[in-house]
Amino acid sequence: MSISPINIISATQTGEYLIRLRFDDESEQEVDFKPFLTHSNHPDIRAYLDPVRFGAFRIEYGELVWGDYDLCFPLIDLYRNQIEHGESTTEAAA
Repeated sequence: MSISPINIISATQTGEYLIRLRFDDESEQEVDFKPFLTHSNHPDIRAYLDPVRFGAFRIEYGELVWGDYDLCFPLIDLYRNQIEHGESTTEAAA
């Protein structure tokens, strides 16, 4: 038995920092990125609080990315709608 990977097939911004993701298994999640962005101390992550920069996401190879993978998240976290920002984390999500 083989397990197929899950991919994002569409992403639509539905609010200031909300993105509705549709996956190839036909499930959907609406992910709120604001808590992650506002709790980060990293200036490269906080830069995505700029609405224009945040809105410049795209889907590449089934993943949601910004810039040159400047900001991206593990696909399973987006699928489960469980993006988290630990206070001990010092590296960007890229």
